Amino acid sequence: MRAWRAYIVGSQMLEYRLHRDLAESHDVALADYEILVRLSEEPDHRMRMSQLASTVASSKSRVSHQIARMESAGLVQRTECPSDGRGVFAHLTKKGWELLQAAAPTHVEGVRDNLIDLLEPEERATLARIFERVIGHLRGSGC
Repeated sequence: MRAWRAYIVGSQMLEYRLHRDLAESHDVALADYEILVRLSEEPDHRMRMSQLASTVASSKSRVSHQIARMESAGLVQRTECPSDGRGVFAHLTKKGWELLQAAAPTHVEGVRDNLIDLLEPEERATLARIFERVIGHLRGSGC
């Protein structure tokens, strides 16, 4: 119970702090920042919407609403898949790329200050192994 409660409270506090830092400094939500990061890591800075939802561990519907909002802000653009009329890509725009470049140092600093630098190297390795196992289990069970 101690481990569970520490995880719940700690992860929520960390997420809140990272979100607040990005929102105050760059007017971007943590969830939107994560979308920008994922798109930036892909060839041509684009990804199918269904793949994007899976990558950020969110529902297709939620990501669709999020992308619509980000599209209105000029951060991403939706385009149809040329080989599959049903498929839709989310594409990082120049404005989205510039926001990501500006916000990345703030995010990295927040992650380091509030998590990474608090842990010993072996603790970081253990944390990575634990959550890789959790992710693998949940993805294997259809989540």
